[in-house]
Amino acid sequence: MPAHIKSSLIGAELTIPITNHRLNLGAWQGIYLCEFRNHGGSRKIVVTIIS
Repeated sequence: MPAHIKSSLIGAELTIPITNHRLNLGAWQGIYLCEFRNHGGSRKIVVTIIS
C-alpha cells in the first residue's frame, strides 16, 4: 500500500521535450527512476517518440 500512495504522489509517467535530437532540459533538471517496492521483479520502460 505505501508504494501505491508514493507512486500516486510522484506520478507514473513523464513527457520530455526533445529538440534537435537532444533532451530539452534546463541546467538543473534531470530524470530519475524511483522504485518504491522492497522486493520488486524486473521492469520494462516504454518509450514512445512522436515527431
